[in-house]
Amino acid sequence: MSDIKNQIKRLRDEIDRHSDLYYQKSAPEITDQEFDELLKRLQDLEEKNPDLITADSPTQRIGGKAEGFEPFTHRVAMMSLDNSYNIDELRKFDERCRKLADGREFTYVAELKIDGLSLSLHYKNGVLIHGVTRGDGTTGDDVTPNAKTIRTIPLKLKTDAPDELEVRGEAFIAKSVFKTINKELADKGEKTFANARNSASGTIRMLDSAIVASRRLDLFPYDVLSGNQKAFETHWKNFKFLKKAGFNVNPHHRKCDDIEGVIEFCNEMEKKKEDLDYDIDGIVVKINETALQDEFGATAKSPRWAISYKYPAMQATTKLNSITIQVGRTGALTPVANLEPVLLAGTTVSRASLHNEDEIKRLNIKIGDTVLIEKSGEIIPQVIKVIESKRTGIEQDYEFPINCPVCGFDAARPEGEAVTRCTNDVCPAKIKGRLGYFSMRKAMDIEGLGEILIQQLVDGGRVKDVSDLYTLDVETLSNLERMAEKSAENVYEEIQKSKEKGLQKLLFGLDIRHVGERYSKILANHFRSMEKLSEATVEDLEAIHEIGEKVARSVYEYFREERNQKMIARLKDAGVKMEVDADSSVNLDENFVGKIFVLTGKMENYTRGEAAKLIEERGGRVSSSVSKKTDYVLAGEKAGSKLAKAESLGVSILSETEFVEFIS
Repeated sequence: MSDIKNQIKRLRDEIDRHSDLYYQKSAPEITDQEFDELLKRLQDLEEKNPDLITADSPTQRIGGKAEGFEPFTHRVAMMSLDNSYNIDELRKFDERCRKLADGREFTYVAELKIDGLSLSLHYKNGVLIHGVTRGDGTTGDDVTPNAKTIRTIPLKLKTDAPDELEVRGEAFIAKSVFKTINKELADKGEKTFANARNSASGTIRMLDSAIVASRRLDLFPYDVLSGNQKAFETHWKNFKFLKKAGFNVNPHHRKCDDIEGVIEFCNEMEKKKEDLDYDIDGIVVKINETALQDEFGATAKSPRWAISYKYPAMQATTKLNSITIQVGRTGALTPVANLEPVLLAGTTVSRASLHNEDEIKRLNIKIGDTVLIEKSGEIIPQVIKVIESKRTGIEQDYEFPINCPVCGFDAARPEGEAVTRCTNDVCPAKIKGRLGYFSMRKAMDIEGLGEILIQQLVDGGRVKDVSDLYTLDVETLSNLERMAEKSAENVYEEIQKSKEKGLQKLLFGLDIRHVGERYSKILANHFRSMEKLSEATVEDLEAIHEIGEKVARSVYEYFREERNQKMIARLKDAGVKMEVDADSSVNLDENFVGKIFVLTGKMENYTRGEAAKLIEERGGRVSSSVSKKTDYVLAGEKAGSKLAKAESLGVSILSETEFVEFIS
């Protein structure tokens, strides 16, 4: 047995060495066939000796087929970045950082913004145990079997590390690999991918890890966390650690003493980006010192210590063949330009947004026009100009519809608004949109209730509003096209589970106009039940801190509509929870609701982000600056000018100990 054990170890070491030479150093010593032969020998030995298989063996990169992916809640939110589109905006970012630093020195790190998808990799005792997508930033999908197929992700770290470690990176498909994949698909007569990013995003969510492995995804890491905190005192040290740990670190990154050094790097990489074998859409700029990162904190959506610099927009000219109207869940009629396909920023574009009726008139657009389209940070390109000099006289005027193209009802444009909307409350397009919104993760979280299934349910007359979802049974679902019994059972179970989500998620899912996630929490906390909320007057609602007249009137009118009253009654009869869930973070604290907190200094038991989360979960708001409107300043060690300003304004000061008592 010891001889076989040694053979397996030697083979693993040899395979790891050749993987490192190929993926990290670009200096292979053997052919792909010879590498595959080594792997096959190891597989044969492990099959005969299954007790010797370990989680970090090279053979464990490719698993079997999965039935689905489990949700995974990120310890620290994977936030998106604010964007800047010119050098002046970069300099304004620098000014904000200087102001927040309050005279303290700091440096920047500039690195490439890879056009891929973010992954979070969790290691325990140095071994990869979870690979998770970004998802909505709070919760992603556990795609560990697929993450293991990425050969630039070490299954076991090659250097000492904390017992629990998280590495974040960007997964992508190289341009050269993407071309090969599309050629192979085209040769088989199958549909090709529009671009490498879509290919990578679609691949990581496939259920068959063998297919994922064949797509040859790659990854560049960019951050390291230990527990809920950054692992090192500077961002720059991440790169040194990641190289030692066995990751493929992108070579194009630079530490800069000031913003001018950042700008120089941005300009250099703009000239080089087309020569890279992967797509980038800009540069990510970060404060290097993690203590300052913690102190600067974040807004609701993005950190204040980082920004994305997007390269100037890509433009192309093409012909506009027609205009179609899309109808969303609110009934908004949105015109979309159907174009002669054209290559733009590495993507074949055949559609572009026209926004609304006014935009069509402003552009003086006609069917058959040659148009200039632009892609600048948006997913869907925009039509920005008509090339009138190319008109031949056969172009046709476009009349914006006065009826909904889906249901035929009147379309109306309220005075003072730019959007034309369908007036039919039961328009199939609205129903489909509402169902998709109701089932999303932030609302009732009904996994498996996707666009195709919703379309079948609505078009078949089985579902007319969200309450009808709870009348569905396994038999009805399994009779739908391409719906196996097991899939039907899974969707049915998800629908049943959603009944227990509680009042806040239900309110959010009902899509009451002007009521988003935060207002749903505030209303749920204040009224505690759907019955009490439905009885509230406009005055009752306006009396709640943060609820203004517009939101109050919208909520009041929603509950006055007979159609909504009947739907809510059906939801209640189906067993959908209409009260606040005792275990939910919606249980806001009246001591926090509507109060404004400012954080300063370093705390012993919490990072700035953790403290902010505790405040916001209880209904408070976190601000970056002290003013007369500030209710509390939470002051840790080495609190700076914010503490002095708070004292001068008479703002209440909380120590960390007092804060712990406060939240208890």
